[in-house]
Amino acid sequence: MRIGELSERTGTPRRLLRYYEEQGLIVADRLPNGYRVYDASNVDRVMQIRGLLDAGLPTRIIKQILPCLNKPRMIHFPDATPEMLETLENERDRMTDRIRCLTRNRDAVAEYLDVVREKLAAGSPA
Repeated sequence: MRIGELSERTGTPRRLLRYYEEQGLIVADRLPNGYRVYDASNVDRVMQIRGLLDAGLPTRIIKQILPCLNKPRMIHFPDATPEMLETLENERDRMTDRIRCLTRNRDAVAEYLDVVREKLAAGSPA
């Protein structure tokens, strides 16, 4: 697929996709006319990258952990400095805290919806 389709399928601006390519996060083949052509697997890869960026990880760290998301998994240890490991541990802990908060909020919304639906089904105003 060309860059426009990848952009559309992932909701990611073309400019950002070019940046991901410059950073070595995704790879495109080139047609003789210079157009980029992406494999369909890049849709999932871009979504993973966006999720990791949304979680607060910098692209330099994302580049190192992306191989861990492949099937089969490939883990590269030579680049794993103590600082990088500490950063990843901190990010993992921050994500865990965020997941707890989101889960708590989701459960509160679900409980509210259940109560409102019960009251509406019973004919009483919410």
